[in-house]
Amino acid sequence: MGVTPAGAAVLAVDAGNSKTDVALIGADGSVLGTGRSGGFQPPRVGVEAAVDVLGQAVAEAAEAAGLPRLRPGAPYAAQVSACLANADLPVEERRLADAVSARGWGAATEVRNDTFAILRAGLPAGDAPRGVAVVCGAGINCVGMLPDGRTARFPAVGMISGDWGGGGGLAEEALWWAARAEDGRGGPTELAVALPGHFGLGSMYELIEALHLGSLARRRVHELVPVLFAVAAAGDPVASSLVERQADEVVAMASVALERLGLLAREVPVLLGGSVLAAGHPQLNDRIGELLARRAPLARISVVAAPPVLGAGLLGLDALGAPPGAHEKLRAHFG
Repeated sequence: MGVTPAGAAVLAVDAGNSKTDVALIGADGSVLGTGRSGGFQPPRVGVEAAVDVLGQAVAEAAEAAGLPRLRPGAPYAAQVSACLANADLPVEERRLADAVSARGWGAATEVRNDTFAILRAGLPAGDAPRGVAVVCGAGINCVGMLPDGRTARFPAVGMISGDWGGGGGLAEEALWWAARAEDGRGGPTELAVALPGHFGLGSMYELIEALHLGSLARRRVHELVPVLFAVAAAGDPVASSLVERQADEVVAMASVALERLGLLAREVPVLLGGSVLAAGHPQLNDRIGELLARRAPLARISVVAAPPVLGAGLLGLDALGAPPGAHEKLRAHFG
């Protein structure tokens, strides 16, 4: 397994919409240094500016590891393993891989969608990468992988690719139903009181005005997702229907991925990750378990609590042919 003069084997990158985590990993699986920076959003800021954000976390990790570049352009690691949000299509992965590779952080570079990090992080130690992961955070996505490299995936770019839900989608749906409940176009729901109340406002009209005119930052809409789940747990039919539909969408994606890989009748892990699924809402996760058991009765569902940068690191060690002990040491570091 190749190691750069600087001493790192893998530069692992997990970049989501809200934050980026980086870890420099030794050939034995030890974590030499870590770094964190902001979200990775090439559709909003452009590819080069987005990769600059990655660079901030890379520089922090290198400083923590005591691995300054020996010369300009010298790599920090033998392998860059980057799992990135907004790398939804293979063509986007290739373009982003070119942009990351051009920074010279590693002797070799591989870019994947960030959902692959959840999948690899959630597989038991020593297991070949076989299984399906569904991530429901700001958006929703799903990937499946077999040891021979075959994958099942979705475009996952929003409504135009058939997606529904995720934190952003759930918040928007909750606002839609609450607005219509208040002005009479829809039926009653406690969301009409709970959503504006979260921001200290007295009505949906006030909340709509605040969001429209910018006195309330649009990014704060994601705060409404826990409110939606609380209202649903209290028995509100409209809120409950949204939670149930989210469960249906998770199961639909997982089932299709399992079917594409010939795993519907196999004992295989189905891993749930992202802030919405990792929160462990019983109304959501229990329904996912019930529905998936009908489609794939041998599937083993678990929620991935480990940080996704672990998955990026494990994928990097896979690429370098690292021994099992290195994988186990890396897992132990991240608990």
